[in-house]
Amino acid sequence: MRIACLGGGPAGLYFAISMKLRDPSHEVDLFERNRADDTFGWGVVFSDQTVENLMANDPASGATIRDEFAHWDDIDVHIHGECIRSSGHGFIGIGRKRLLNILQERARELGVNLHFEHEASADLDDWKGYDLVIAADGANSRIRTRYEEHFGVDIQTRRNKFFWFGTNKVFDAFTFAFEETEAGWIWAHAYRFDDPGSGPGQAGLSTFIVEMDPETWEKLGLDRMDQPEAIALCERIFAQYLDGHSLMSNAAHLKGPEAWLQFRRIICDSWSYRNLILLGDAAHTAHFSIGSGTKLALEDAIKLAEVLNRPGLSRDKALEEYQAERNLEVLKLQNSARNSTEWFETLGRYLHFEPIQFAYSLLTRSQRVSHENLRLRDKPWLEGVERWFQSMAVGTPVNDPAPPMFAPYRLREMELSNRVVVSPMAMYSAQDGVPNDFHLVHYGTRAQGGAGLVYTEMTCVSPEGRITPGCTGMYAPEHVAAWKRIVDFVHGHGKAKCCLQLGHSGPKGSTKVGWEGYDVPLESGNWPVMAASDVPWSPDNQIPIPMTRADMDAVRDQFVAAVEMGLEAGFDMVELHAAHGYLLSSFITPLHNKRTDEYGGSLENRLRFPLEVFRAMRAAWPADKPMSVRISANDWMGELGVTPDEAVEIARAFWEEGADLIDVSAGQTWAECKPIYGRMFQTPFADQIRNEARVSTMAVGNIYETDHVNSILAAGRADLVALARPHLVDPMWTLRAAAQQDYRGVHVPPPYLGGMSQLARNMAREAELKA
Repeated sequence: MRIACLGGGPAGLYFAISMKLRDPSHEVDLFERNRADDTFGWGVVFSDQTVENLMANDPASGATIRDEFAHWDDIDVHIHGECIRSSGHGFIGIGRKRLLNILQERARELGVNLHFEHEASADLDDWKGYDLVIAADGANSRIRTRYEEHFGVDIQTRRNKFFWFGTNKVFDAFTFAFEETEAGWIWAHAYRFDDPGSGPGQAGLSTFIVEMDPETWEKLGLDRMDQPEAIALCERIFAQYLDGHSLMSNAAHLKGPEAWLQFRRIICDSWSYRNLILLGDAAHTAHFSIGSGTKLALEDAIKLAEVLNRPGLSRDKALEEYQAERNLEVLKLQNSARNSTEWFETLGRYLHFEPIQFAYSLLTRSQRVSHENLRLRDKPWLEGVERWFQSMAVGTPVNDPAPPMFAPYRLREMELSNRVVVSPMAMYSAQDGVPNDFHLVHYGTRAQGGAGLVYTEMTCVSPEGRITPGCTGMYAPEHVAAWKRIVDFVHGHGKAKCCLQLGHSGPKGSTKVGWEGYDVPLESGNWPVMAASDVPWSPDNQIPIPMTRADMDAVRDQFVAAVEMGLEAGFDMVELHAAHGYLLSSFITPLHNKRTDEYGGSLENRLRFPLEVFRAMRAAWPADKPMSVRISANDWMGELGVTPDEAVEIARAFWEEGADLIDVSAGQTWAECKPIYGRMFQTPFADQIRNEARVSTMAVGNIYETDHVNSILAAGRADLVALARPHLVDPMWTLRAAAQQDYRGVHVPPPYLGGMSQLARNMAREAELKA
């Protein structure tokens, strides 16, 4: 084939090399607008896996690159006058200019035609003599922009400002330095990529990226400074880290504030059009804070060259496989990069953390590094985190490390033995609202399984407040007796506490039990439903009756009566369910609340009735016992519904009325919503609410591993962690987690001690074999 590569960065060069390696008869022309020695980056960081891929693809260039890497293991986090160092991270880096030189030499050796200082046309018609045109011209790709309607380009410009400096200060650790100025916080990402040599001019080099939010950038006057002034300011701010070394810019072509960039996240639905193929940053970008842009570009190049040279594979099929495989890897990294980007963009949430927790939060920000992964990297450091967490939980210094999930937690006078919660899960197994033997076994078993707190399913405050005919209730004497039997069993056979979740179905009521179809109306025996407004849950559901003031009074009193019954039944805690599109949620979300009176419109008005109900419940519940509220922190409908920012205000409003915990869920408030699922997908909302409103939160939503629980807690993203489906199939999830982590401090019901001992031994043996 005759191929034109537009762009002389790592992506284009390595693709050209990979094609010539597979078939020397390919004629490859590479066009680069800049000179051969021009580069606008500093250092490039690689993983060991990327090096293995390079060695497998081209041992010659791979060995040269490998032999010139700078190596380091440590990360330093400087915050509030302290330096927290962790080790075992295994970084390797090389100068971008040196990498390009190595790839240029290898490309020439293989017969690639390199054309520098050549402005390539962005019009495909000018490349008619080529079988393939490869757009490897970076995030600002001109040819991709020319044909962007064919690629489905989605570009999101992130908010923070950054400047990519270099310095001759050689850092011995990957350094994150956070400094507070009179204008706000500013921080640096610094790492070496060229170790000092013995020859003249070989002083060593490091990348030094300075980042801040745009408000700080403007207050510092950087929007009005030329480059020398900006460099001088940054040198003063970070003087203690630079040790007298200066900062260097290789962006002299950009004037004044133009040198400060904002990261552009790029996604393309399609990576090819006609004979044009996107490669590397032209097709996708990942934020510099996870250092994977060059990795992705090189691995794109390997895959594309492989499929284009595979015998019997048509070009269309080759491009289909190229995008399918690479896009999966890109999406994984982009998700991690998004998490990392958002951490730095919301830095203010975490500045109240103690330095050790701040460092842990930073290290785990992308979710690529987990609690146990940190243990593998630096066990003594992680055990220091665990000792600190346990010490904070008990209020005195602790010598023995223990997983964060097994730290106690106090809500008013209720002491939980650990942070694991059995989430409320509808069982649809009651008769006329009465829990039965199924519920006794269900809740009793899970309480014996080691969790610190067990929630009931949403228990309804009236017959017409049930979701389905199978829902439990708390509105009749027989309900109190049945629940008391369960609570007494839990208290008598373990350490778990019990929380009664109370709710009213509102517009989502009078439907079939879950396994017959969620939110599907009953075929017969329906009861009327009510809500804030006459907005049905879906076209198939009943149109609810808008509530009158008399209806509100009646429902409020029903919640109060249920609270009093809960006290009689012996519950340790009560939760108000104000989420998921049920009655109180129908007031909170503007999607359902269309009222024009004092209960509709502004958030203050929409919260008026839910807060009234909670206030009355709190007054009826003993002052020494805790209460929580479940909210939907995101309607997944953009600005049309409740947003995470608004959820902070919702949480704060309930907290001020006496809530002790915000149970942070999301969605299920609008039938047409489009949630973004993934592991721990709702945890960011618990994190935001906890650390912006400064309230206690519980995370829930696709949390299923011990690593998830420990990472969430140690990073200060939530105070408790609720697991639903894992507890459905494994009532002993917490005991199993204790055995897996070789933790012996969890309470085990005496009849089960033998089984627990065997489980712990077997898991320890399995761990040794894997090691």
